[in-house]
Amino acid sequence: MSQNEAPIIVGLDIGTTKIAAIAGRKNEQGKLEILGFGRANSSGVQHGQVLNIDQTIDSIKQALENCYKNNPDLEINEVYVGIAGHHIKSLQTRGDLVRQNSDVEIQKSEVDQLVENQKKTFIPAGDQIIEVIPQDFCVDNFQNIKYPVGYMGVRIGASFHIITGDKNAIRNINRAVERSSLKTKDLVLQPLASASAVMSSMDMDSGVAVLDIGGGTSDLAIFHEGILKHTAVIPFGGENITDDIKKGLGVLKTQAEAMKIQFGSALAEETKSNAYITIPGLRGMPSKEISVKNLSLIIQARMGEILDFVAYHLKQVGMDSRMLNGGIILTGGGSQLKHLLQLTEFVTGLNARVGYPNEHLVSNHIDELKKPMYSTCIGLILKGYNDFDNKHKEFTTSFTKVSVPNSLKQVVTETVNDTVAEDTTQTASVNVEERIEKLKGAGFWDKIKMSLVDLFNEEEDKHIG
Repeated sequence: MSQNEAPIIVGLDIGTTKIAAIAGRKNEQGKLEILGFGRANSSGVQHGQVLNIDQTIDSIKQALENCYKNNPDLEINEVYVGIAGHHIKSLQTRGDLVRQNSDVEIQKSEVDQLVENQKKTFIPAGDQIIEVIPQDFCVDNFQNIKYPVGYMGVRIGASFHIITGDKNAIRNINRAVERSSLKTKDLVLQPLASASAVMSSMDMDSGVAVLDIGGGTSDLAIFHEGILKHTAVIPFGGENITDDIKKGLGVLKTQAEAMKIQFGSALAEETKSNAYITIPGLRGMPSKEISVKNLSLIIQARMGEILDFVAYHLKQVGMDSRMLNGGIILTGGGSQLKHLLQLTEFVTGLNARVGYPNEHLVSNHIDELKKPMYSTCIGLILKGYNDFDNKHKEFTTSFTKVSVPNSLKQVVTETVNDTVAEDTTQTASVNVEERIEKLKGAGFWDKIKMSLVDLFNEEEDKHIG
């Protein structure tokens, strides 16, 4: 895909402390080139939920304005938007479908129907389903099947991870976006977006937990053997730590935030007991001496509480150090606290590292975007490209089933550095598709959610061939 064919996709991260808009486009190497970046302080959002729509609109417009200043040639109409907040819940379900004709191979339409049936799952009044994510399938007595299309059997079954959210909270996000003269292309669960930006396929297969520590919430996603096992929204984040410092030390919120960033540590034992911070007094009041040790004790208490929630969720789904060989990846603004990795390893018993979205960006991107606080926004752009690639592949697949033009063969030949026979039959077209797939590899979003459909298509093509 040439750079001219690649669309410009925009991710909009509506957070508690900041709103960020990033516009990106993939180059020939599959890396994201950032064409515009803007951020603004967030108003009207608390704990990940839009409470004041007018204030949120002002913040979104400010972020877009800063993005346009960065690149006046941009035109932003559609955005991929992240969603989080206390209202997000998840549940595991099981679904089965008895086939009408067991003498023929399982078709993609039957799998689609099985997934669609899960949207009728009973959920509490006032909630709505955001995502239905297939985990694994079974056909009769055969378990742990990833792609059931092409199998034969009487019954298809599957396990599903269903994510729900409050209708009013979802409506408020859509209203704020629409009244900012934008269209919501898709709502994406923030922990999934962040995970896609900081995690590799190897991480997914080996088992990993991704913890995105935001301003109002901390979002958790757990993966094992390439499958999303669990998601959770923990109702505490960086803002809670700042409020704890403000109340515990009797300082202004701005002072608390500055002390947290500059002097804060997640492990009090790593700080010096005789170190103090001098805070200037207000309106002629004497200055105040703040113990760095006490500051770190407050931070450690709240971060320990967040990590206790993580350990609880890991235990709930039976994921320990033997299952999660990839450990825990910390991302989001709160992941930059000093000594947080050590505290994480102590509380959870898992290896920990900070996840950066760098591997998806071209090498000359601006330093600001290296920060883990932009993982969600980068992940939203990757989700948009996954949607685009799937639609593009559907068109290509239907086209190559008829014939493979010489021009397409030449492109594939140059890209893969291999020779494609000058045959325009259906068999040759399947070989071309297989080589394209090997070159592209399976991305994050292709391993979860509805993009399994493309893999079902490949199975159908093999049986036809």
